[in-house]
Amino acid sequence: MRTRPLLLLVLCGGLWLNGYAVAAQGRGLRDLADKRGFYVGAAVAMRPFRTEAPYQETLKREFNIIVGENAFKWTGIHPNKGGYYFADADALVAFAAANRMKIRGHTLVWHKQLPRWVTGGSFTREEAVNLLRDHINTVVGRYKGKVIAWDVVNEAIDDETGGLRTSSFWYEKIGPDYIRMAFEFAHQADPAAKLYYNDYEAEDMGRKSDGVYRLLKELKAAGVPVDGVGWQMHVPNGFHITEAHRRNAARLAALGLEMTITELDVRTRVPASAADLQAQATAYREILGFCLSQPNCKALLAWGFTDKYSWIPGWYAGLGDALLFDKDYQPKPAYRALVEALRSASRRK
Repeated sequence: MRTRPLLLLVLCGGLWLNGYAVAAQGRGLRDLADKRGFYVGAAVAMRPFRTEAPYQETLKREFNIIVGENAFKWTGIHPNKGGYYFADADALVAFAAANRMKIRGHTLVWHKQLPRWVTGGSFTREEAVNLLRDHINTVVGRYKGKVIAWDVVNEAIDDETGGLRTSSFWYEKIGPDYIRMAFEFAHQADPAAKLYYNDYEAEDMGRKSDGVYRLLKELKAAGVPVDGVGWQMHVPNGFHITEAHRRNAARLAALGLEMTITELDVRTRVPASAADLQAQATAYREILGFCLSQPNCKALLAWGFTDKYSWIPGWYAGLGDALLFDKDYQPKPAYRALVEALRSASRRK
């Protein structure tokens, strides 16, 4: 009775070692994505980025695009009323340039992770507009020509109603026009950057995705410079792509929008069994395969890459192991699944 768990362990370990060997031979995610004209990447946490050599080495080897987890958010880059803190964002931009990577900026406008000097301030509407303009001009202007795309507005649609999130600081102080203004300010600061609306649980058909679609349709009709939509895709194990995802992607493409999977992770129970890891690999494979099948889907980024640094355990009790590499930076079956999906895909034009 002890042979079956041992056999599963050996098989699972074989997949990890095989994936590691693929990466070591230069046939990992980055190499395969480059050959297909596609971007595959991950979010970067600053503490391990600065302190753990395997963290940076894995980033350089496996990914051709990165995004900061917190470095570009208001609390990270504009923590004080009197000035900005650019050290973390500068480090990521320099790292990307030195390693021939692209970088996304996340995020310019969000109702969360705003410093207290903003949320506790007594701003008039005009003062709030000026605050928004100054922040976007300063941040986007500093990285003009260096950041390929910005999540300009993040999570502005209410989960329950599908309408705009009226409890947002920006909605309360400025009104619904803050969304249009944010895109216009960002375009003025860097006309060449791709400008995205980003949200969660709006990937298939439903009330929230209808709200996202309606917002983007209105913005496009008004001539607002919005270029793309980000699907976050924080999904549970057992996830599958359905016809609803394809229908939603098609209607967004019909608006002339490009798409990026911006924050992918697949949470599973811990400790994960071999069957859990295979189911997770299937989800990753389906999601990447779907993205590669959509001409307007430009990139896939995981929200982190090692289970050692993931937001999932802190938010979902009993769940974790959501990423491509384990806590020792060893590739998991999900990694191998992405390698296989990229290997079998056609080259992008």
